[in-house]
Amino acid sequence: MKKIIALIMAIAIVFCLAGCGSDDQTVVVGYTIYEPMNYLDDDGNLIGYDTDLAKAVFEDLGYKVLFQEIVWENKYSELNSGAINCIWNGFTCNTSDDDGVMRSEKVDFSYNYMENRQVVVVKNDSGIAAVADLNGKIGCAESGSAGETYARDFEGTTFKPFTKQTDCLFEVNAGTADFAVVDAQLAKSYAGKGDYSALTIVDALSSEVEYYAIGFMKGSELTAKVNKELEKLGKDGTIEKLAEKYGVANTAIKDFSDQK
Repeated sequence: MKKIIALIMAIAIVFCLAGCGSDDQTVVVGYTIYEPMNYLDDDGNLIGYDTDLAKAVFEDLGYKVLFQEIVWENKYSELNSGAINCIWNGFTCNTSDDDGVMRSEKVDFSYNYMENRQVVVVKNDSGIAAVADLNGKIGCAESGSAGETYARDFEGTTFKPFTKQTDCLFEVNAGTADFAVVDAQLAKSYAGKGDYSALTIVDALSSEVEYYAIGFMKGSELTAKVNKELEKLGKDGTIEKLAEKYGVANTAIKDFSDQK
């Protein structure tokens, strides 16, 4: 009987280890819908520069990739709870949140992989061309974003937070807000096109250069692995091809040698 029990326990341990190994080879990427970084094509498939780059990185490392849509203002709690393994969604790394704490103190960041700016989007006939023109106006940005921090710095304005950056563009387009502060990458994909043809970017109100990086839980082993893979994909031309595919060739970073 003791031999049988020992055999059963041994088998159970083998299955347990096999299961743990399988779980360890799955990585969950947190994202929000944000063209051209992560968005749905006409068939409902998730595509985008960040989506395709994340797949290239993790699949080459031997991981199965799952994408989990999150509410942006909950990104830290999602990461620290283990619900997601990384935040890969145009995550500005060289800024602080509204609490004044630098984001780099809350997460481990990968190499910077893309340049970005916060831009102000208005209607073509708004008359807004300079900071002084924002006085008394209603502005909006995604809650918990770098755009919110930037928008709140404009004096004499009323601020309205929204769950998504695209919601902010909708508000300006509908006339329920005077301006939106969103990422330049997103603004270029929407302003002046289709349903948003009446919107434009006020270049004079853009922020200084920001950088996107992938966010990991503090102490994560994935950070170094992903950095090494970014170097590899930068050298073999994969990053350049994806950047051209999604129209971000002018802002995507392909050489990471100065970030080591």
